[in-house]
Formats: sequence, C-alpha cells, structure tokens
Amino acid sequence: MGNVLVTGGAGFIGSNLARKLLDVGLSVIIVDNLSTGKVENIPEGALFYEHDITDFEMMKRIFMVHKPEYVFHLAAQASVARSVREPDFDAKVNILGSIILLNLSVEYGVRKFIFSSTGGAIYGDGVSKIPTPETEIPRPFSPYGIAKLSVEHYLRFFFEQHKLRYTALRYGNVYGPRQDPYGEAGVVAIFTERMLKSSEVRINGDGEYIRDYVYVDDVVNANILAMDKGDGEIVNIGTGKGTSVNELFRMLKEITGYSKEANYGPPRPGDLRKSILDPSKAEEVLGWKARVPLEEGLKMTVEWFRERVEGEG
Repeated sequence: MGNVLVTGGAGFIGSNLARKLLDVGLSVIIVDNLSTGKVENIPEGALFYEHDITDFEMMKRIFMVHKPEYVFHLAAQASVARSVREPDFDAKVNILGSIILLNLSVEYGVRKFIFSSTGGAIYGDGVSKIPTPETEIPRPFSPYGIAKLSVEHYLRFFFEQHKLRYTALRYGNVYGPRQDPYGEAGVVAIFTERMLKSSEVRINGDGEYIRDYVYVDDVVNANILAMDKGDGEIVNIGTGKGTSVNELFRMLKEITGYSKEANYGPPRPGDLRKSILDPSKAEEVLGWKARVPLEEGLKMTVEWFRERVEGEG
C-alpha cells in the first residue's frame, strides 16, 4: 500500500477523503492541529499526528519517516472573517504553511500534490460569466481568497522549477456528513442541526444569496480522480447550478419536518451575492461530474445529523 498524506484530515472534507483513501487500499497519514477538526472524525486505520503544518521540523520528520507518494492539502485557516481581521495569521497558515509542504514534497519525492482551493472566494463578485469558468480573471475579495490564489501560483512555480505534479481543485459550497454546524460552518449544517433541535433558524440578509452546493462524496471523488489526471490544471468542482438560501431553507424544512419560519437578520459583510461554478473542465480533464442531486444529498446529510442529535438526547 502506498502512503498518502492528508492535511486537515480531521476536518469535514478531509475526514471523508481519508475514509475513501483507506477504502481503496492506501495507507493514510493525517496531520491536523484540531483547531477546527475533531478526533472523532478520524477514521479507524489512519495514522494521526496532531501537529500544525507551519511546524517545519515536525512536518519534515513526518515526510522523512513516511515518504508519502501523494499529498492532499486541505488544512487551512478557513474563516473569511478571521482572514479579514488577521491577514498576517491567514497568510502564515495558508501561504507559508503550504510552501513548507511544497518544499518537503520536492525533497522527499512526492508524486503529486493535490490542493483544495476555493471557487467563490477566488473569483469574487462582478464576474463576467455565470456559471463561472476557470478562465475568469480572479478578483479575490478577502485575504483568504488571496491566499488560496497565491498557493495556486506557487503550485505552478514548483512544477516549472522542480517538476512537482499538481492539481488545484476550486470547490463550490461543499456540504454533507461531518460538517461542523458551529462557527464558520456551512449553511446546510447550521440549518439542519437547528431544525432537528426545533431551534430558531436565522437567514442573513434577504435570503437570495445564491451558491453552488456540491455534496462531499462528489468532492472526495474529484480528489481521487486527480491522483492520475488533471496534471498542472486548476479545476472547478461544482454542479453548475445555483440555489438561494431561501430555497435551501424550504427544502430542508420539508425534509426535517421543521414547522417554524425563518428569522431574517442583517446581511453579513463581504458575502457574495451569486457564486455558481462552471464544471465543464472537470468533466473534460478529470472525467468528473457531480453525481448527487441536491435534494438527495440533503436527505443523506439530514439523516446523519438526525442520528447525531438523537444520540445526544
């Protein structure tokens, strides 16, 4: 079995990816500082290191001992709001931490580096095309988006300078089991847990903010496909379909049996009005397309959260 490193593997997407990698027979090493990830997310069979990717000496030891063939880099400071408040911290984790991993990948002969990037935060508002293709000129509106775009540029540099193969995956709004319903969580997780607990649900702004919701299993499959395809490419991972927060609320209300109406509050500063990704390139270079329809994905997500909420009771 080949060794693969998953940074951020105790988080939402990373833990789902780690499970799939184990299922296909790979040996999985997870590095996560548990700032947002959870120990209970780590799948049985994975080797876990509770460390920060910015700790060069520790990361060097991990690479030296395990010599991973593939690196799936998902660890990140993922709060847009915090990136605005603390751009220096955001850059330390998201840019300098990534450079540490890239340097070690070159030094220890990693076959390919697969980077979890972002769609909306990189393209920004005022895009010329919706759904938005990868040819759109990026106009990131936050330090978080700026950092993700910077790492994409470093990937190209490390390929040209050191021949390190890579694929960068720009995600839409990922949702599904194991998403944290607290803090900077996705709206699906927040709404689902609050509805199942019969708590008040709050919608920021008018609820007509539109997003491209992509199920986590589809995102995991894109990462698996990128192991052998899409070298040197930046690829959108989305559905090409937009759903408003109001529509999402109505769908989840029906699935959960929630009886209350939403409360509307002020809009969050900096939120994009509309973000939909064009997934055409993903099908062309990865052979990937989103398989899970939104309603089906929401039902599976609600079922996972329902078991969790009932277990708490």
